[in-house]
Amino acid sequence: MVRRLERRGITDERVLTAMRELPRERFVPAPLAMDAYQDGPLGIGLGQTISAPWIVAFSVAELHAGPDAQVLEVGTGSGYGAAVLARCHQSVVTVERHPELAERAAAVLAELGLDNVEVRVGDGAAGAPDRAPFDGIVVTAMAHRRPPGALLDQLAPDGTLICPVGRWSPSHGTLRRYRGGREEKLVPVLFVPLVTPARD
Repeated sequence: MVRRLERRGITDERVLTAMRELPRERFVPAPLAMDAYQDGPLGIGLGQTISAPWIVAFSVAELHAGPDAQVLEVGTGSGYGAAVLARCHQSVVTVERHPELAERAAAVLAELGLDNVEVRVGDGAAGAPDRAPFDGIVVTAMAHRRPPGALLDQLAPDGTLICPVGRWSPSHGTLRRYRGGREEKLVPVLFVPLVTPARD
């Protein structure tokens, strides 16, 4: 898997080391363990997925955040993205709207000794204002038109937000980076929609 990531342009050694050492199979349903390292997303229940390894690696690398960074993840899902972030940065807050997924992810993260991750249940679009500002924010679901304003407000002045933005039906768009008031289009992506309680 890591060799594939390197061939596709991932050069951040912290990200590569994290993904080399983390047992990705622990983050997927047991029947899918043999497929955990394939180059694609996998279903984890409740209509959610664990993102393809390259997307996880690319998103974390494109934060360009240092090892002392405090990072927010919106959409915990399996917990794998939070695990990679935790191996690369000082602290991570990750927010998941599905209590079942949050509980499962928290258990795996604890079993792996990743005690610098706080898993919360709630509306990820609201972020974690009590822990702001964040040096980096990674959103793992498709925002419609633009990232939630609350997330942009919770960025540190030199912080970076990575977020897929696009249409929900069909769900496709572009992974974008927001930093210093600028917006950059990175790569085309497919993600599940970013849903808040008000839109359920």
